[in-house]
Amino acid sequence: MEKTQTIKEIKELLSSGTEISSDYLALLKQDARKGVQTALKQYENRLKKQALIQENYHKMQSYERALREQGKGYIAGIDEVGRGPLAGPVVSAAVILPEEPDLAGINDSKQLSEVEREHWAEKIKKVALAINYSVISPEMIDSLNIYEATRVSMKESVEGLGIRPDCLLIDAMRIDSRIPQEKIIKGDAKSISIAAASIIAKVTRDNIMKELAEKYPGYGFERNAGYGTKDHLDGLKKHGVTPIHRKSFRPVKDLL
Repeated sequence: MEKTQTIKEIKELLSSGTEISSDYLALLKQDARKGVQTALKQYENRLKKQALIQENYHKMQSYERALREQGKGYIAGIDEVGRGPLAGPVVSAAVILPEEPDLAGINDSKQLSEVEREHWAEKIKKVALAINYSVISPEMIDSLNIYEATRVSMKESVEGLGIRPDCLLIDAMRIDSRIPQEKIIKGDAKSISIAAASIIAKVTRDNIMKELAEKYPGYGFERNAGYGTKDHLDGLKKHGVTPIHRKSFRPVKDLL
């Protein structure tokens, strides 16, 4: 390391993404300047974070790897969003990913911000072999009950994929299908395919609820996605029940 190298130059090098030699890092550790030590610490923390991302990415493909070792080529991950809200549809998505999907850093949709979900949804759409989603109306939810409506939604999402899967990985559910399936509790955090389906389902449903918010203002659907938040409950008391409310759900049922 040249003695004339400034702290700014060191920071730029450490953040450039180029490979840093162990000899250079050893010299930096001996540099007494506080700015250099801060930059070095940030660099080390960034490497640790990247290593954790790669480790989690590897873990999230364990179910898929095991199935591919059994000769399964097309593995569909299935997840749903919207079982708990008082209004709007339940949405399920099915996603088939390639063996190397290049999605390091993906997580289940509940752990991501709206901006992050939108980002991952676009990446998933670019790399996926097949994607499909199913939207089940509040009327059908009231007719079937939410559990059965969710199962119907999941089945529809699989049947519309365009590619027949060899196996299904489903988040905490089983569906009526002759395709071999595996139920995984908290699957959206354990399987990359289910995580991808979770993101597609969440982004799809959120966009639907934003459109419904324009049609039915005063309930905050663009913010609460139909869940029973204070602004939603206040809207129900003030404006009453809309056609998109689930009439079998309380407190909606009590207002009829």
